[in-house]
Amino acid sequence: MNVINESGTLALSTRLQRLSEQLRKDGALVYKEFGIDFEPKWFPVIFTLHHKKILSVVEIANEIGYTHPSTISLLKELEKQKMIVSKKDKSDERKRLIELAPKGLELIEKMKPVWELVSKVLGEISDNENHLLKAINEAEEKIAAQSFLQRVLELKNAK
Repeated sequence: MNVINESGTLALSTRLQRLSEQLRKDGALVYKEFGIDFEPKWFPVIFTLHHKKILSVVEIANEIGYTHPSTISLLKELEKQKMIVSKKDKSDERKRLIELAPKGLELIEKMKPVWELVSKVLGEISDNENHLLKAINEAEEKIAAQSFLQRVLELKNAK
């Protein structure tokens, strides 16, 4: 056991980041093992467009919970890889609409069986994925209602 692990909730962010980095690194290796040229960082956009078909840049950013600049960066990468295509919205020339390109749609079909395996393994790793996901959902909801900073400041000012 190391100091970070022993620190309990104080190092929660560090431990979540560490876990996320390990899953992302292994995720890249999983895709490679199945002969799929795919970066895990592309997953939120590809998966969202797989389910929502066509969205504006702002809608994608909202769906995946990323900032607008981070979303634009991902979209540029995916467009360069010919995974997505964009077109101007006929009703609002300033708005770009994004959808999966044929290469992206083909990729989804290759990835579906991998996603099934990954889901099973993640369920095993988390022992009971419903508890882990429930805890994550609860934390996200509480932080959305009142940020971490706001909570700390409230406690500081109460003293």
